[in-house]
Amino acid sequence: MSDELREGWRSVAAGWERRRDAMWEMTQPVSKRLVELLAPEPGETLLELAAGSGDTGYLATERIGPEGRLITSDFVPEIVDSARRRAATLALENVEFQVLDAQALDLPDTSVDGVLCRWGYMLTDDPARALAETRRVLRPGGRVSFTVWGSAPENPWASTAGRVLVGRGLAEPPDPDAPGPFRLGDRARVDELVAAADLELAVHEDFPVAFRYASFDDYWETSRDLSHTLKRALDALGDDEIAGVRTELSQALGGTPSGDPLELSGITQIVLARRAA
Repeated sequence: MSDELREGWRSVAAGWERRRDAMWEMTQPVSKRLVELLAPEPGETLLELAAGSGDTGYLATERIGPEGRLITSDFVPEIVDSARRRAATLALENVEFQVLDAQALDLPDTSVDGVLCRWGYMLTDDPARALAETRRVLRPGGRVSFTVWGSAPENPWASTAGRVLVGRGLAEPPDPDAPGPFRLGDRARVDELVAAADLELAVHEDFPVAFRYASFDDYWETSRDLSHTLKRALDALGDDEIAGVRTELSQALGGTPSGDPLELSGITQIVLARRAA
């Protein structure tokens, strides 16, 4: 991973931990579907990439049982520490923690039965390389269950702020081939990457996600905590300029009165693929 990408995620690691409960409530259905498709068996070894707080993988620990093993990983040490704290809260014992780059996994060939990756591959420098590494560590017959977001227009909860920043000259237009949330919004490209990694596509489905906030203020503070792009842009502005961004973003999201609940839609792609037996 590039140093710039690593530092960006380090800058919001504390925010992600602070917002864990709210984000988990909204996105837990996605994680449940990922684990359902992966169908872990007792005694299996699982790897979660880009694990964040680790909750997706933790859903699978009961299925693999005490004889199984979950490797919870992320490429930012501060985020791995957050996952470790979450596991301690849940009193999980069959979990180990590693700082791993999805593009260069420090794991032996054919060493895991299943891989979970929730919104990670599209944020790597080279998704093709990351999927090839996933295949390398999978045992024959092993599975990978992962998500990537749909297109920017399908996900106003995340894309609107970026559009406002670009329009105000506070951010560069996104490079469609650079790490970013909508980089793999093209379904055909996802299928091509899976095939190029010599994995057999089993499931590729769209899954709706609803992001609910107590108010626009809640959305604004959450976005400042979680988006390193927004955080970096706002950190360079004065109070008046920040207020201008905030007003324009509120209007772009429909102008909901600041005290009213705000719900924004999203579409994520869920994929299950297998390494041939």
